[in-house]
Amino acid sequence: MNDVILHTSNLTIGYKRSRRATRIVASDISASLNTGELVCLLGANGVGKSTLLRTLAGIQPPIKGKVQLQGKDIYKLAPQELAKRLSLILTEKVEVGILSAYALVAMGRYPYTDWWGKLTSKDEKIVKWAIESVGATDLAKRNVSELSDGERQKIMIARALAQEPVLMLLDEPTAFLDLPRRVEIMQLLRCLVRETNQAILLSTHDLDLALRLADKVWLLTEGGFLHIGAPEDLVLTGVFTEAFQSEGVEFDVYTGEFHLHTPIRGKVSLLGEGMKVMWTKRGLQRAGFVVVSDSNSQLCIEVISTSEKVFWQVRYNGAVSEQNSMYELIRFLNKVAPLVR
Repeated sequence: MNDVILHTSNLTIGYKRSRRATRIVASDISASLNTGELVCLLGANGVGKSTLLRTLAGIQPPIKGKVQLQGKDIYKLAPQELAKRLSLILTEKVEVGILSAYALVAMGRYPYTDWWGKLTSKDEKIVKWAIESVGATDLAKRNVSELSDGERQKIMIARALAQEPVLMLLDEPTAFLDLPRRVEIMQLLRCLVRETNQAILLSTHDLDLALRLADKVWLLTEGGFLHIGAPEDLVLTGVFTEAFQSEGVEFDVYTGEFHLHTPIRGKVSLLGEGMKVMWTKRGLQRAGFVVVSDSNSQLCIEVISTSEKVFWQVRYNGAVSEQNSMYELIRFLNKVAPLVR
């Protein structure tokens, strides 16, 4: 059984500015999307992620090379036939007037309906399934204009599902969402590829979520080179670190997190155990202190937790003070920091 849904061969993407002038964005792209995979397209702003998605969707012709969807040239498929195989969700919000959420999802059935757009009982069943699949049953009767960004995105995904595609392409689907909604949408997409066995390719700047949830990463770097592999492969080869290295920020390969470069203000000894110590350490590092375990250091902080409260006992130059919040603690440290070595 062939698991490949989409395949590109020696693909070059870009724009023809005139008959003679062409701007190449990326070249020699040979890649595949397989059934049941969530693939995240990553890269810095301006490297060409949206251009690549539009090319794969058949909207923008390539400079050269081929894009095949289920073995057929995507640019030779009739629009209605293409819509049965591929759905696309772009970053830009589409104005839909006073449509209900249900009506918007039902529009995803357009490749299958007659000229009048009349839904059959089968169409109605698929629309209902699509809405239920994204957990939006309670939104179906509401006007789309009344929905929050997260709710609207769910409905747009349901509309794409109603097309019954084998491939779903999404350009920055979490761009306008807060952190909880971003996590929710990404987890939803991961569940959908498992349940439907389709392939999903999405561009995103949520690097942490991509590393945690993607089956495969397409990393488009400056110069138009596409690196492909499991998230861990790109981290272990150093490609991920190199691609996102910038002044003031670095990727920690040991924790999988991005860290800011903070000027070191001194050393602090930290005593205690448990979750409260962990968050204290994060706060101290944020303020620019190197945390050590040497209780004989010039500045020593002990996290003390009782049944009534949590407080921080600070020993500095033989004196002992007590701080009742992390905010107070860091303000105190900022005052003595110039004297700490």
